[in-house]
Amino acid sequence: MTNSIRDIAEDSQCIFIIGSNTTEQHPVIGAKIRRAKRQRGAKLIVADPRRIDIADYADLHLRHKPGSDIALLNGLMHIILRDGQEDEAFIAERTEGFEDLKAVVEKYTPEVASEMTGVPVEDIEKAARMMAENRPGALLYAMGITQHIVGVANVRSCANLQMMLGNMGVPGGGVNPLRGQNNVQGACDMGGLPDVYPGYQKVTNLAAQEKFEQAWGTPLSGQLGLTITEIMNAAEAGTVKCLHIIGENPMTSDPDLNHVRRALQQTEFIVAQDIFFTETCQYADVIFPAASFVEKDGTFTNTERRIQQVRKAVEPPGEAMTDSWIITELARRLHALGAVSPEPSAPQAAWDYATVADVMAEINALTPSYAGITYPRLKAGEQLHWPVPNQDHPGTPILHAGKFARGLGQFAGSDHVLPDELPDDEYPLMLTTGRVIYHWHGGEMTRRARGLNAVYPKALIEINPRDAAQAGIDGNSMIKVTSRRGDIVARAQVTDRVNPGLIFATFHFPDSAANFLTNPALDPIAKIPEFKVCAVRVEISRAEGKVEGTAG
Repeated sequence: MTNSIRDIAEDSQCIFIIGSNTTEQHPVIGAKIRRAKRQRGAKLIVADPRRIDIADYADLHLRHKPGSDIALLNGLMHIILRDGQEDEAFIAERTEGFEDLKAVVEKYTPEVASEMTGVPVEDIEKAARMMAENRPGALLYAMGITQHIVGVANVRSCANLQMMLGNMGVPGGGVNPLRGQNNVQGACDMGGLPDVYPGYQKVTNLAAQEKFEQAWGTPLSGQLGLTITEIMNAAEAGTVKCLHIIGENPMTSDPDLNHVRRALQQTEFIVAQDIFFTETCQYADVIFPAASFVEKDGTFTNTERRIQQVRKAVEPPGEAMTDSWIITELARRLHALGAVSPEPSAPQAAWDYATVADVMAEINALTPSYAGITYPRLKAGEQLHWPVPNQDHPGTPILHAGKFARGLGQFAGSDHVLPDELPDDEYPLMLTTGRVIYHWHGGEMTRRARGLNAVYPKALIEINPRDAAQAGIDGNSMIKVTSRRGDIVARAQVTDRVNPGLIFATFHFPDSAANFLTNPALDPIAKIPEFKVCAVRVEISRAEGKVEGTAG
């Protein structure tokens, strides 16, 4: 997030949520948004194909077709420019590429945008006017924006809108991605991406490579790695022969699960490291029992870039150990076997970290954005949002204040691109996917919670009453949903939360996970799969009461 949760809650005059089921997936932030609307009258616009819960609180709900985000955002910008509501001073002083953007968005008249998105012209006009008249405004998005073959272009379009309105670098503004999993921000910050070292220092940057080689005492390749989806493709092809899977369950969370199953079966050696025996563990040769977050020390970095200290509350049960201990012991054994060969000039023995503070000291030395974040400051209660370039720096709750990190903010216009797969005669409905408040991601923890299972015990498929009637489906029906990759069986939930032609499914329940159906087509830049759109057909299941994912 470019801004903090607090300043959005306290200073935003208009909050625009697109591609985020905020109240169900980020309930604390959702509560603050509802409070901002109720107590101080902030305007709220929600753009989502489903009638999600937070839409009930919105001044305006834009129900656009899945995969039409760029057309909607371009249509809003067209109206803002047409009416002369852009922030001319901000654009002139702090951005570049504006004329190129104008050439793109001028094609997206309200009528054109309405045809592409399914949103009435008057609603697009109203939304643009509401944003222009209520500044500063914050834009919030989540995986409903990123999980498309145009995910990067979607994000850039969000940035285009906010720069056009001058909503960057100010309290209550910003482009604010709500992170999808706990500490995913911290994992990315620490180099958990295939193209960067910690602190987003590019592996292709020779100076960065040399710095980490010297610090770690080992040569580094400088070559880009693979994303999760690419790893699975390579595993099935036999070019990736070993997987060490830590705290991840690709047999529920990856697209096209039948393909994932084949990839795992093909892999020569798999190590699974988790707190529970997951569906992926069934394919593992070795399983490391890991400690949960309450059983270890360290830090998390949350969605607003704030570093939070984690303190050990209880001992790990049984043979479970912390992730850091497991990885350290594995590294030492690899070193002893000669698989890891640090240079003699290495500043310390390989993997010789006595405490988490030792790890943080290395982070301070090698990661400029974390240079000033220390355990004494965290223990003292300081609220530190990176970048924190030194120990006297107070942190940066708002990014791009006065100047963008790259100098000038770059407008990058994008045209609407259809999803990789659309409904046709054989697969006439569109599937979109997501989560419900009672379960989290693959459900490894929440499905083990008796109270949550009592409320939401099995998968439900949301289907519009019109589509249900055409297929002879009612609320008691078990239905079979089929895509080009597989099929699942689950109970129908007949509801107008989805429009005609659209169905919604979750991936919480392994035997009926939506990811047996989803399309692994990738964004060409970020390599994120198109989880949010694929073509399916539905029918009443002949296997009444049986719920399973099958090979397609």
